[in-house]
Amino acid sequence: MSGLFLTATGTDIGKTFVAVGLIRELRRRGREVAALKPVASGFEEWSAPASDPARLLDALDLPGTLDEIERIAPFRYRAPVAPELAARREGRTLDYDALLAFCRDAAAASDVLLIEGIGGVMVPLDGERTVLDWIADLKLPALVVAGNYLGTISHTLTALASLRHRRVPVAAVVVSESSESAVPLAENAASIARFAHGAKVFSLPRLEAGADHPVFASLADLV
Repeated sequence: MSGLFLTATGTDIGKTFVAVGLIRELRRRGREVAALKPVASGFEEWSAPASDPARLLDALDLPGTLDEIERIAPFRYRAPVAPELAARREGRTLDYDALLAFCRDAAAASDVLLIEGIGGVMVPLDGERTVLDWIADLKLPALVVAGNYLGTISHTLTALASLRHRRVPVAAVVVSESSESAVPLAENAASIARFAHGAKVFSLPRLEAGADHPVFASLADLV
């Protein structure tokens, strides 16, 4: 089994877009891919077809039904906030041990497993653990998706330092073009690369949904 954990420097950065592109490239190469979005906040049943789990299912040529979404995203919350806060608003707590077991079971049954996290590296999952704990406990390499905005260099290098501190291998960094930025994409990516301790850094321009790009082929080479 091989796989990646897709994390980010924040929310609405482009993790799902990168995951979809990578799934499609791996499937083109004949790889058997499984993809999970185990934790999802801001999820409402009426908007399920447009949700991040549904987008992953579409890339796998599976229907975005609630039953299929339950299969890959069992920890769902209505409020569009960190899982720890979202669960608390519903009188619940995310069962961290169950989350790990769910991911490990999927890993044992998969050729290639892609796990899309939630928000950034330090987003709280419960009262004690963050996404960083989740990645470290699963022992999967991280694929870090960063935005292209003023401040992204600090945010990205902080995320990378946190991952290194927990001895999480970083497969690559993808700097995803934001809708508006005062700094050109290539400049931010080059600055991040100088401090990335050898991690591969890729620049991904804004693309239409479902569009292909050579970056996805480069990422597939790493799996």
